[in-house]
Amino acid sequence: MQTWASVDVPQLAGGGPPLRLHDTATGRVRPTAPGATALMYVCGITPYDATHLGHAATYLAFDLVNRLWRDLGHDVHYVQNVTDIDDPLLERAARDQDDWVVLGMRETALFREDMEALRVLPPRHYIGAVEAMGEIAELVGKLLAAGAAYRIGDEQYPDVYFDSAVTGHFGYESNYDEATMVELSRERGGDPDRPGKRHPADALLWRMARPDEPSWESDLGAGRPGWHVECAAIALNRLGTQIDVNGGGSDLIFPHHEFGAAHAEAHTGVHPFARHYTHTGMIGLDGEKMSKSRGNLVFVSKLRSEGVDPNAIRLALLAGHYRTDRAWTPDLLSTAEARLARWREAVALPTAPPADDLVQRLRTHLADDLDTASALAAVDAWAVQALDRRGQDPDAPALARRALDALLGVAL
Repeated sequence: MQTWASVDVPQLAGGGPPLRLHDTATGRVRPTAPGATALMYVCGITPYDATHLGHAATYLAFDLVNRLWRDLGHDVHYVQNVTDIDDPLLERAARDQDDWVVLGMRETALFREDMEALRVLPPRHYIGAVEAMGEIAELVGKLLAAGAAYRIGDEQYPDVYFDSAVTGHFGYESNYDEATMVELSRERGGDPDRPGKRHPADALLWRMARPDEPSWESDLGAGRPGWHVECAAIALNRLGTQIDVNGGGSDLIFPHHEFGAAHAEAHTGVHPFARHYTHTGMIGLDGEKMSKSRGNLVFVSKLRSEGVDPNAIRLALLAGHYRTDRAWTPDLLSTAEARLARWREAVALPTAPPADDLVQRLRTHLADDLDTASALAAVDAWAVQALDRRGQDPDAPALARRALDALLGVAL
């Protein structure tokens, strides 16, 4: 699948401290320690609606991870999927009397446009579930052959499920108890009450073809995959048996990331699948989480069509810490627009206070579990001094401009 266009990332002299990120599995902020190539998988969209600010906040957070690793000298191998076949997509297409393929292609194209406008660095591999169908079916077949999966249902529809007990580690990523897992499974597309399952939360791996549903031929029989196994297959085949960061919104902690990791570990025997499971908070509107099911969405494309500078959207979303649930308000955007104007005015000056310390402060704050609030405050303080004409360094404005581009992704 086609990804979006990249932007040039300025190179800065020197380096900062290692990036420390919160790991959901351990509940601690720990240093990341990638090798020469940092490996990151971030779960992508199910393209049945446009990119809302909750999506944008998630991808901006992991864009900062990408930028900080690059600043530390790592090559970043970043992979993202698109769930371009799943029940929500089929249901939306049926509701709107749309073709599910056309709907998915249209919304994926809009997502790419939004990411490009927000200056999110693109993944090296941007893979749709449909184009990865063969490798997904192959992984399901291997799990079935290894005894990590089983079939239930009648002879006509012998669906394949994953046995969550097989790895001996299930539950370590979310740290949820069984009752919570079952409830979240019920809320998030699972079927814990289906008869014949070994464990209520066991996840669907392969749904046998039903009438009037899309399906693909495979050695398993015609059908389509469950949600979690697509990410396991796509990640394993492009990043290998263990990655540095597996990321997404906090609503993916369970069942999606728990099962994706379990599928990978059951196949490879390597535990843990990710050294860090990192999750972003939810963006709310009018006191509720912004979500497609609630219909309380603010779309990136709509803001762009109204003439809002994508850099201001970026700054508004970076004003809060990535792990916190936070609200979107008009004041948040107006504050970001004023901040952006102030910064642009500062870097347009012929001289300014030296910016070397600003660069190091940005690196230090961002390396501390992406402390964007402190990073933005550091830039604010430098800009105030610059606008007060308290600095005579002719190289400082250009250095500040490069640093804000390289580390925060903000173009001035």
